[in-house]
Amino acid sequence: MSPTKRCWVAYAAPAGEFLCRLELPVEATVADALAAARGREGERPAGLVVPWAEAPVGIFGERVSRETVFRDGDRIELYRPLALDPRARRRARVAAPPRRR
Repeated sequence: MSPTKRCWVAYAAPAGEFLCRLELPVEATVADALAAARGREGERPAGLVVPWAEAPVGIFGERVSRETVFRDGDRIELYRPLALDPRARRRARVAAPPRRR
């Protein structure tokens, strides 16, 4: 029996979340994990569209390339764009006139 490693593939959006547990060969990459998770897309909530090809990916919040070989127990995440950049939101709040109480 060939050695394997486990991982989670996760994507969250306002419409719901997709979380898939996989067991893959030790030499598997992030792209391999995404392909395997996409094959199990029937497990996602209705109405949730997972951007498999175009979404940036990361492991535990740190961006990585799809060619990265992940480790046993890693959580591979697909990221969606921010609705508003936090810095732009902060600048707008500072530029706005103060609210009266």
